[in-house]
Amino acid sequence: MQHPPLRRSESHATGTRGSTLFRRSWLPENPERAVLVVHGLAEHSGRYEGLAAWFAERGCAVHAYDHQGHGRSSGTRCHVRRFDDLLDDLDQSLNWVRAEHPDLPIFLVGHSMGGLIVAALVVERRPEVAGAVMSGAALAVERSLSPARAIAVRVLSAVAPRLSFPSGLDPNGLSRDPEVVRAYLEDPLVHLRLTVSLAAGLASASRRTASAGARVAIPLLILHGEADPICPVDGSRAFHAQVSVPGTRLHVYPKLRHEIFNEPERETVFQNMLDWLAERKPRVAA
Repeated sequence: MQHPPLRRSESHATGTRGSTLFRRSWLPENPERAVLVVHGLAEHSGRYEGLAAWFAERGCAVHAYDHQGHGRSSGTRCHVRRFDDLLDDLDQSLNWVRAEHPDLPIFLVGHSMGGLIVAALVVERRPEVAGAVMSGAALAVERSLSPARAIAVRVLSAVAPRLSFPSGLDPNGLSRDPEVVRAYLEDPLVHLRLTVSLAAGLASASRRTASAGARVAIPLLILHGEADPICPVDGSRAFHAQVSVPGTRLHVYPKLRHEIFNEPERETVFQNMLDWLAERKPRVAA
């Protein structure tokens, strides 16, 4: 199937506390909806080229940005002063997308840490969006930390917040596609360490968000690979059970690992997402 050409753009903009955020866009000629992609820990928006181009070719204006301390954005690598700075950056990015597409319904798509950021924003700030997609959301962070490491992270975040340590993430848990794993390990913009401040912020945000699903006021599409060894699928199942908004759905994919957008079955996942987006009615102006 022949798709019309896309317009790609890159730019920098000011984020929280003077940080500089790197932005990307994939734009079709006449978009029907806008999508803002929120990436995961230690990675960057460039790893979503395949997803973004696929959706843009099917009528979505796709936007993404690198978190502060990630990718081509400014800041100490894999560090954040406080977790709410990440929510502020997402709020600001939403404002940019609204300004560019004032008449389109806007959707959030967050993966892993990005899924947690999206969930926290939806719960705590109730953004005016048509819906949100969460993929492999980090809603059970503390399960991946030993009790001793969890205590150490909380203590050290107060006295040495920029102290870094290995993430401990197993790259083979990302995807069953060895090419995805190889590209991840060779990517110069992927950082395999994080600071105790970011780790503590993630653990705290995960804890408070995981039990707040009843506060969700927009429809969610919650996606997870059942074989995900990095972010347990139980976190998504438990969060989904709390959400009562009509149109909210949970898809658990057997055999798929953490990065369902980078698994061999990715186009099935993309089509499930597009079908769900298409069911949501456009935003009606007050």
